Amino acid sequence: MENAKIARIESAPLLGKRPREAGNNARLNIHGINVHMRVLRLTTADGASGFGLCFAGIESAQALLGADVFTLLNVDGHIGDAARAFDFPLWDLLGVLRGKPVYELAAPAKAQFTEPLRVPCYDTSLYMNDLGIESDEAGAALIAEHAREGYEKNHRAFKIKVGRGARHMPLEAGTRRDIAVIKAVRDAVGPEAAIMIDANNGYNLNIAKQVLAETADCNLFWLEEAFHEDPELYETLRDWMENEGLSVLIADGEGWAAEALLDWARAGFVDVVQYDIFSHGFGNWLDTGAQLDGWGARAAPHHYGRHLGNYVSGHLAGAVKGFAFVEWDETTTPGIDASAYRVEEGQVVIPAAAGFGLELEEDVFRAAVRDGGWELRL
Repeated sequence: MENAKIARIESAPLLGKRPREAGNNARLNIHGINVHMRVLRLTTADGASGFGLCFAGIESAQALLGADVFTLLNVDGHIGDAARAFDFPLWDLLGVLRGKPVYELAAPAKAQFTEPLRVPCYDTSLYMNDLGIESDEAGAALIAEHAREGYEKNHRAFKIKVGRGARHMPLEAGTRRDIAVIKAVRDAVGPEAAIMIDANNGYNLNIAKQVLAETADCNLFWLEEAFHEDPELYETLRDWMENEGLSVLIADGEGWAAEALLDWARAGFVDVVQYDIFSHGFGNWLDTGAQLDGWGARAAPHHYGRHLGNYVSGHLAGAVKGFAFVEWDETTTPGIDASAYRVEEGQVVIPAAAGFGLELEEDVFRAAVRDGGWELRL
């Protein structure tokens, strides 16, 4: 830590792969099997390094060369505006320099942790891979089989993509298939598992009511992005659910990460805020999480399609009391060693290692820098 000036910056594209192809959601066609990321590593003059997902270009990175790591951070540990694009590599490097995991750096000074930290997660892989199947029973059985595969990998919470009638199937048929899938998944994972549904704005208020009413016995945990964000409709849906005796939470913030969602969370129309972990940033999420805690709302950052979110998101749980779940997008990315993390009985076990507890596979990363990346040296 004697010389914490940034002396080297490397950026490289890395390609990950999911165990199976991710299908459609209510809005989009097949998401595919590949996951594209760009990883940036910062190295100090003393040889300490930290890395993370970062899409900043070489021009903006040039300004960091020679800068002291601690001048790039506010006194409260947040990244200053000038370096906000490098949020995750800097947090990782700060953890390395201080010899602490990020969750300890982010937590209140008096916080005590039982090692290792465990944070609930959910299997986010249940996309619409059934659209080519004519029978509702067979289509639902396929998604239930995928859920059971997740259960065997120690997941105990599952998010199902719904809204087939918005684009991919006739409205009534798609809604009927959604309901069949929800029921089949519940049967497959048992009564104790948490089940969330995500419509990606593919429902309207009345369809949302129909699906919730017909799956009332499935004890859904949340309904995500039921329709395009509208506080009037959310308030109406909330009142209806209370009258029906349903305790389903309302989640939003993935697609439209507007500040208005915080107003709605404060008013009680939205229960779970899901701003993307990378777009919103780790430091910003600490501020947002504190607000949500004050209002009794929950945090569940989105990150789908960017593998490192599986690991970095859970570090917020050290500071945010209402942290609900890590979104787990099962992926293997050559170049990233995440072996210190594991899923056990529905929880991500987060290592107490310095920074985010991840390692770069040096040969793979350096080859990616040469083939499609860039490098700066002081």
